[in-house]
Amino acid sequence: MRVGMISTYPPIECGVATYTQYLTEALRTSAVDVYVVGHLGSSGPRVFPVFDYEDEDLPERAFSAMMRLTPDVVHVQHEFGMYGRHHGVNAVPLLLRFRLLGVPVVVTLHTVYARIDPPHRILLENILINADAAIVHEPYQREALHRELGGRFDDKVRVIPHGARLVDPDPDARRKLGLPENRPVVLMIGYFRPSKRFERIVDLFPRVVERVPDALLVVAGKIRGQEFLEYRDMLFDRIRSSPVRDQIVLIRGQLAQETFDRILSAADVVALPYEINAQSGVLAHCLAFGRPVVTSDTESMRRALADSGAGLVCASDDEFVEAISRLLGDPGLRERCGEAARRHVRERVAWPLVAARHLDLYRGLVGYGAIEPNVLVVD
Repeated sequence: MRVGMISTYPPIECGVATYTQYLTEALRTSAVDVYVVGHLGSSGPRVFPVFDYEDEDLPERAFSAMMRLTPDVVHVQHEFGMYGRHHGVNAVPLLLRFRLLGVPVVVTLHTVYARIDPPHRILLENILINADAAIVHEPYQREALHRELGGRFDDKVRVIPHGARLVDPDPDARRKLGLPENRPVVLMIGYFRPSKRFERIVDLFPRVVERVPDALLVVAGKIRGQEFLEYRDMLFDRIRSSPVRDQIVLIRGQLAQETFDRILSAADVVALPYEINAQSGVLAHCLAFGRPVVTSDTESMRRALADSGAGLVCASDDEFVEAISRLLGDPGLRERCGEAARRHVRERVAWPLVAARHLDLYRGLVGYGAIEPNVLVVD
């Protein structure tokens, strides 16, 4: 089977790009022939960068390039803004072109909030009209689409979780990073943006230090491009003015995967104080590395931790201070959370398992998966 993926792709700095890379690699391990048509800047084996975010003819560029690859099924990775202005409206005419030719199309909807605002609702409705199937990562996202769109697309929407890698932490991570070997470390990592609420943990950290005097807080990441400059500056001001500034380590810059993994390996606890989120790629990495998490009480995080047992959910500042301090002071609890996280990955969300569920969906749309074992795929 030949799958045509339309998405951002590394080295582009984007969570969807990384997601697409891991899914593509897992599908190829299952002998699926995968080609990627992506944004300018994408690079890799059988990856073709042919369009940019603001191209007026983005739908035609992506469609024409993809059809030259003669896919059996096309899989579009969707995020608002990835396909041009007006929240990425060009995703709709792109899907319509494949529909006119009868090419099966799957769309992964990476962002579906529990409450969908009107512009998103308009676009999601039109995407679902023109797609043969859609994937969301969480059951509540399917419930939101059912509620907001009147159940009209329930037969198209599948829940397939965000995949996670099968990896081991780097035992030498702290030495490589220059961090103390024997001090408890709290980590926040990822792009700096207001919805992440990193400043909340910075502000609460003096209270954690009162209970765990030798604790360190590591804040790692950057803004993407020039977005959220004011938020970044505010966050840095909070760090500079903290009464425990000498116990906060800032790691700035684009984090290559190896560096990201090393920083995550060095953490005892990862804080995810997100104000709003649909799902979290950082959480998937935490699960993979068996790192206990402390999260805000969003629906996505609440359900994720109920499923995985990977950490503690907090509904207030006091609960954040209590949860972080408790995990830092209780190695046994950290170990139990970490093992639950890794078991969850092995049994439910490892990339090979997630890729197999995608392949089942593709086969159902294409209709001739049964002859696949007798087909030789040649580069």
